[in-house]
Order: sequence, then C-alpha cells, then structure tokens
Amino acid sequence: MFLGNLGDSGSLMGYRNKTYVIFDGDNDMWAYAYMKGWKKNENIEFDFHDAHELNTITNLSGEENTKRKLRERLSTAKQAVVLIGESTKNLYRFVRWEIEMCHSLGLPIVAVNLNKKRRYDPDLCPPILRNADAVHVSFNAKIIKHALDDFCGNYGKFKGASDNWYYKSGVYEGLGL
Repeated sequence: MFLGNLGDSGSLMGYRNKTYVIFDGDNDMWAYAYMKGWKKNENIEFDFHDAHELNTITNLSGEENTKRKLRERLSTAKQAVVLIGESTKNLYRFVRWEIEMCHSLGLPIVAVNLNKKRRYDPDLCPPILRNADAVHVSFNAKIIKHALDDFCGNYGKFKGASDNWYYKSGVYEGLGL
C-alpha cells in the first residue's frame, strides 16, 4: 500500500531515536558506510542515533556471543533499517534473526533497496519482510530520513496492517528525488 506524506509526525524524529541497521556485512558494508558518511556531512540533512555504536563485535566472536551483543543493541533501538542488497534474502544466520528480533520487539522497519527500487522488491527482499508492516524505499539519504521521521514516527497507524508500504512518487518529487 502506498503512503502519502503523513505530515506532522509529532515530536518523534527518526534521528533522535536509536536506529538499528541490518545489512550483509560481507557485501553491503559500503551502504552502511554511506549512511555514516551522510550523518557526518554537514551539507546533507541526515542523522540517526546509531545503535551499532554501543559495542564492537569481532570476527572471532562465537555465534552465541555475537547474538548476545546484537540483542543488547536491539534492546536499545526504537526503529530499524534493513539495507537490502543482492544476497540479503539468503542470509539466515544473523540477518533473518535480527529481523525476527525486530518483529518480536515491535520495532518499525525501513527496508532500503540498494538497487534504488522504491517499493517492495520480491526478487531481493527477505521473505520475512513480505507484508511485515515495513516501509520500502530506495537508497537515498532524503527518503530514508523521511521514512525514519514519517513512517517510524507514526508507526502506530500502520502496525498490524500487514502490508508492504511505500511512498508515492509525489513524496519523492517533493524531496527533490
């Protein structure tokens, strides 16, 4: 289902809430690095309180230790971003587990298509996100920020509708995209 601009999202702004970012660490680290770069760039209006800054996880951590640390990060998050690349839908060990944790915690999810598609992409999106009250957007700072503020800030209106939400082209145009 499409979304217009919801307008005032109240006092909740996405950048003020801890945001948990889920991604393929082997192939899509570049996209996460872009998000962190947007946050640091004073010429780009994009900010988020990154839940990944809480602690470090090394490649030497065992699966249970890694999941324990990820659970700590998720417990402080108020929303999640899933960066969806070519292999994201095939990652079950951590990506699917992290999405399941978001569902169980009732966190709003912004599904970001790295291929720039503006709505649910059945070819790349993890099946667990199909009809999962997530908003699907393209990989761009302006629309991601908008979704964090607008969709996540108004999540109570969408929760339980079981839909693949997306923004109409007019919202993208209004953002200059």
